[in-house]
Amino acid sequence: MIRDLRAVVRPSRASVRKDECAYPAPQAPAALSAVVDCAVYRDGVRVRTPHPLTPQEAMRLVRRDGGFAWIGLHEPTEAEFAGIAREFGLHPLAVEDAVTAHQRPKLERYDDTLFTVFKTIHYLDHDKLTANSEILETGEVMCFTGRDFIVTVRHGGKGSLRTLRHRLQEDPELLAKGPSAVLHAIADHVVDGYIAVADALQGDIDEVETEVFSPGRSSTARGTDAGRIYQLKREVLAFKRAVSPLLRPMQLLSERPMRLIDPDIQKYFRDVADHVARVQEQVIGFDELLNSILQANLAQASVAQNEDMRKITSWAAIIAVPTMVCGVYGMNFDHMPELKWKYGYPMVLIIMAGICLGIHRTLKRNGWL
Repeated sequence: MIRDLRAVVRPSRASVRKDECAYPAPQAPAALSAVVDCAVYRDGVRVRTPHPLTPQEAMRLVRRDGGFAWIGLHEPTEAEFAGIAREFGLHPLAVEDAVTAHQRPKLERYDDTLFTVFKTIHYLDHDKLTANSEILETGEVMCFTGRDFIVTVRHGGKGSLRTLRHRLQEDPELLAKGPSAVLHAIADHVVDGYIAVADALQGDIDEVETEVFSPGRSSTARGTDAGRIYQLKREVLAFKRAVSPLLRPMQLLSERPMRLIDPDIQKYFRDVADHVARVQEQVIGFDELLNSILQANLAQASVAQNEDMRKITSWAAIIAVPTMVCGVYGMNFDHMPELKWKYGYPMVLIIMAGICLGIHRTLKRNGWL
């Protein structure tokens, strides 16, 4: 039976960083620059060879002595992938998807090969969230799983499977289950990344929410908040596109009997599906929460604008009184009342000041000033 499968495919983040430093990069065959690693595993142990294997040599070893081959590629060209596709009998449609990338997560079966697409999501650290901050970086991992081989094709600068391969090699009992064990480990590795990204996004959303509802925010700051919220919504939408389509493939792998999936491994896909469902619920909640925050921000901006307009209108009403009086006595008529009064000028100033103070007190009492 498998010895603590969860511990193998879900190490702590600290141990992952240590692994990345501990293992040197394998030397790829010179003829295929896209090949990151190519190995044969027999009874869960990597077969040692005097030189790096090509995919064709790996399959010859498998057909002769048994075991399975794991070939890892990074962004192969059509020419680089053509020979591998012929050697493993991969379907042209799946090969085209693997080369061109930008596919949605899915699970497809072509004859005796399962083709699985995973979207990888990586959180990019940033000092301060702005309207132009790049928060998430996406990539892809595509798996061709056969009876005695698994071919992984990776797109994107992050999401290396090197440390995962080394962790699996440290548990021969698990690797002895064949390619389906590798497929599960990759699925679990990708979904664990989703959980970490969801936790990091939660922190960004909490930060924006706190600032939006903080008192004393200026109109300029609220305009900046709107840009940050839109940026977060775009990133959450990209996250949603990666997570939501993956739920059904994981459910199929956990529920439907498949010849290419070891029965001891299949039940562990149910745990992966549960985690995908959990992250999907979080992402949907993020989207709804950001909608509410955006609406609240726009409402606050509208209220602030209304308050500014009320103040402007109030001062305009106060200034209108002296403007009207000055306008009347600025007319060039010879026969106007009170023009010859000795105390007319100070009396008019007093009357204007009194009326303005009365309007000011009334408007302030009503909350306009």
